[in-house]
Amino acid sequence: MNSEASAAQPEGRKFLFVWLQPGITGWNAVVFLYSAFATIGLLTFISPGTALVLNANFGLPIDQQGTISGDLVFITEIVQLIVFGAVGVISDRIGRRELFGAGIFLMGLGYLLYPFAGSVQELLIYRGIYAAGLGTSTGMLGTILADYPQDRSRGKFVALAGVFNGLGVLAVTVVFGRLVPPMLIEAGYDAITTTKIVHFIVFAACAVSSVIFVLGLQKGTPASAEERLPFKELVSAGYSAAARNPRIGLAYATAFVARSDLVILGTFTVLWGTVAGVSQGMDPAVAAARGAGVFGISQGGALLWLCVLGALLDRFNRVSGTVFCMAVAAIGYSSMLFVEDPLSRDAIPFFLLLGVGQISAFFGATTLISQEAPKLSRGAVVGAFNTFGAIGILIAGVAGGRLFDAVGPAAPFALIGFLNALVMFFAIVVRIKAPGDMPVRT
Repeated sequence: MNSEASAAQPEGRKFLFVWLQPGITGWNAVVFLYSAFATIGLLTFISPGTALVLNANFGLPIDQQGTISGDLVFITEIVQLIVFGAVGVISDRIGRRELFGAGIFLMGLGYLLYPFAGSVQELLIYRGIYAAGLGTSTGMLGTILADYPQDRSRGKFVALAGVFNGLGVLAVTVVFGRLVPPMLIEAGYDAITTTKIVHFIVFAACAVSSVIFVLGLQKGTPASAEERLPFKELVSAGYSAAARNPRIGLAYATAFVARSDLVILGTFTVLWGTVAGVSQGMDPAVAAARGAGVFGISQGGALLWLCVLGALLDRFNRVSGTVFCMAVAAIGYSSMLFVEDPLSRDAIPFFLLLGVGQISAFFGATTLISQEAPKLSRGAVVGAFNTFGAIGILIAGVAGGRLFDAVGPAAPFALIGFLNALVMFFAIVVRIKAPGDMPVRT
């Protein structure tokens, strides 16, 4: 649906400062914002959770943790590559909310099993269960994010969802990553028992959220039963759309780096801070909490920046906004080359800038695909978008883990900074050749 169509379709309710599509209620929007808070917040627990398991349960040497963390990311993305396309196509036929609820429950089941792993190989299996739930739930989150707003409000709606993403990340990181583990240690629990308790609480949060999603999100799909495309056409729709529309191709390229941005940031900021804390003689649980605190600082910067970015990008061409966002991301990630001690006060401005860069890349990519994905095949197109993101995470996770161990903790971030710069130049080319419509101002 283009911006002119939205302008000619005044029906639909206004929720806060966002115009919703016809048929979307205020309650649907409230539950969606909770889903943005819960899904992104709970998925990020995998970083402090992994740091806890690797240090407390396995006692792995510091110089092996980067490689194993990268391998866990590799397994996650292999599973998601399988899941994304399938759930996107299925969602265009049966609807979003049931898949969303099942996905976050499965993610919680992976968390429940995680601290009971007796070996790294078993940990990889449980990570695969987590990844299947992660792919299903984040795929539906992105699809609903494109379903609910009218085009004139997409930037604001993505920013509003992003604020709740950030609040969720901060809440989970602070409560389950930074506060609860040290409290349990101080209460007399050993590190292994602490890890199991924390993971069980996160599982319970996932299970409750799954019920809320099924009860509160809109039923069905945006297309009527008569409009729905056959499975065969939906399977190829995600990739044929990119051939027809260069802006969808650009969105896929931004997904390649933007989704790897968040995983690299979450995995390697927590690991960097944890390794630094252990090297300074801290208990592993306390060191993991300090590492989670580093990640929380970056997400605080992202949250503040979103308040500016949402209003800004609804006033400009979406491709121009993508150029700007990728430039900011390149600067933010490259700034990690100037950090020596991640736990020092001197590092705080750089981690704030890192968060600004990460959310800019994610915001630019999500707003662009939200506008360009066609209504009848939106789930399939968003699924392909997520698939390209999974490929990016796959490459960046494995390469980043090895760079972390072999070159230094800043090396994975420098790699992502370089990739963001490449996509920025691609966006400039698309802006010149196929700029698309301006958003309608309200």
